[in-house]
Amino acid sequence: MGVHILSVEATEPAAVIVLAAGAGTRMKSAKPKILHEIGGRSMVGHAIAAASGLEPQKLVAVVRHERDRVVEHLLEIAPSLIIADQDEVPGTGRAVQLGLAALPEHTEGTIVVTYGDVPLLTTSLLRELVAVHEVDENSVTVLTALLDDATGYGRILRADDGTVIGIVEHKDATDEQLAIREINSGIYAFDAAVLRDALAQVTTDNAQAEMYLTDVLGIARRAGGRVAAVVTGDRWQVEGVNDRVQLAALGAEMNRRIVEKWMRAGVTVIDPATTWIGVEVALSNDVTIKPGTQLHGLTAIGTDAIIGPDTTLTNVRVGRGASVVRSDATDSQIGAGATVGPFAYLRPKTDLGEQGKIGAFYETKNVTIGTGSKLSHLGYAGDAEIGEYTNIGCGNITANYDGVNKHRTVIGSHVRTSSNTVFVAPVSIGDGAYTGAGAIVRKDVPAGALALSIAPQRNAEGWTVAKRPGSASAQAAEAAH
Repeated sequence: MGVHILSVEATEPAAVIVLAAGAGTRMKSAKPKILHEIGGRSMVGHAIAAASGLEPQKLVAVVRHERDRVVEHLLEIAPSLIIADQDEVPGTGRAVQLGLAALPEHTEGTIVVTYGDVPLLTTSLLRELVAVHEVDENSVTVLTALLDDATGYGRILRADDGTVIGIVEHKDATDEQLAIREINSGIYAFDAAVLRDALAQVTTDNAQAEMYLTDVLGIARRAGGRVAAVVTGDRWQVEGVNDRVQLAALGAEMNRRIVEKWMRAGVTVIDPATTWIGVEVALSNDVTIKPGTQLHGLTAIGTDAIIGPDTTLTNVRVGRGASVVRSDATDSQIGAGATVGPFAYLRPKTDLGEQGKIGAFYETKNVTIGTGSKLSHLGYAGDAEIGEYTNIGCGNITANYDGVNKHRTVIGSHVRTSSNTVFVAPVSIGDGAYTGAGAIVRKDVPAGALALSIAPQRNAEGWTVAKRPGSASAQAAEAAH
């Protein structure tokens, strides 16, 4: 027994059948188990990605629980997927039989069977399984793993020549068999004809009244076929999820591998333990990620960018040399050399140009900000277009909503706005214009103009002493005279 290491490439299998029918009751969730996510992708999405990497001629998913919801998700991620419905007959053997029936009649070649709740399984391990299966001309090849504690798993029984003679379930194993560390993952490569013939012989005549897929191994061997195994020392790749504890454990392990991959690719991660990176995130070399950072979706970070600490980016493109500090951004773009934060909130369709700035306690939405323009602190910009090298003062707001409709604010280039300016949309500010402090801009401002909305200041002398007698303020005012 040993781990196969092959240089030969596997051929494209005839089909991969992904079993995705289970209810997953131990998750205690209204959401189907296989739709729960780790690494920014559903568990069944991971399974489909690993299977698709084999480039099979056909890809089949067997479904049952929450059928319509699961199918909708599956067809979103794999439009050419073949759907097979499991019936009332229980067991993995029956599920595979129905998956096989969904394929063209008399399909020949290799059939791979895997599961929708084994999210860390990789294409490379499946490819090794197929390669061993085909090179050795096996009837069945089972993927197995070596565990220090195999409690609860079916044990692999081998003949003296190393071939597999059967699988014994934990509850049925003898003391000698319980000492075996090699366990059945439930993931297989089958010869299609062997699988079809053997499944026709599998019955539900057992204590669980189920069609066991494991029965195929004994049937194939009795028919003179060779049954073998590929052993992986990486138990995580065959680990399934049954409850939320396991979901969290596999999620943490997946994240550890993703973070390590990026560090080896030239990314600095200050604290891997508090950094979370999704499977579809793309990072360039010399990116620095500080503690407490989460990168999700299709986020892509350019060279020399600094992200974090305490930052969450979802579907955000960050340009070379940009910096994002203690901020949250979604579906946005941050240009090269730009800075964001601390405590900025970039809502969808925020496009910050090169060398631009969105500063402390700023919220943006559906706004385009030109090269070198700055929104430094304490404001809101929504449904707006801001030109180049414009400086938006502290406390500025684009009042974009009239209670029924959203309206747009257009601010030109090289504009200077003073503190607490409110732009009542729709309104346009020309290039090079200024606004005065506290201005409420309701009309368009021509290029180069100064917009003011000032009421004369009036001081009511003696008001504090008269209206707040005996207060600390009144005492201070009297002392000042």
